[in-house]
Amino acid sequence: MSEALKVLTANDLAGGQVVFLSEAGWSDRYADAVIFDDAAAADAALEAARAATLTLADPYLIDVAAVDGLPVPTSYRERIRALGPTIHPDMGPQADGGVLVHALQQARGAARSSGRLGLIRRK
Repeated sequence: MSEALKVLTANDLAGGQVVFLSEAGWSDRYADAVIFDDAAAADAALEAARAATLTLADPYLIDVAAVDGLPVPTSYRERIRALGPTIHPDMGPQADGGVLVHALQQARGAARSSGRLGLIRRK
């Protein structure tokens, strides 16, 4: 795998929910997301999403990295979007728990979408 890993995300205009492209369409669960390891396929999916939908706001690709074998967004912002509200850990996708949610909660890294891991450490 020489290409960077990517996930396609957007916001659902009907309810404001963060969504991720899955094999079955758009899902509000990051765990369902298609992980692209080919830049051309990721770009094609992004262009299709931009052209085909009136129900999504600003679809875009995010960088993910394998952390302990699990795909975790490299950006702190995108990890927050994947987990749900920060003030209520009993709500949103984080309430479901699981190995991937735990990996998202434990991940450390960039506060910005620079893709550089290890810049900021959570206390």
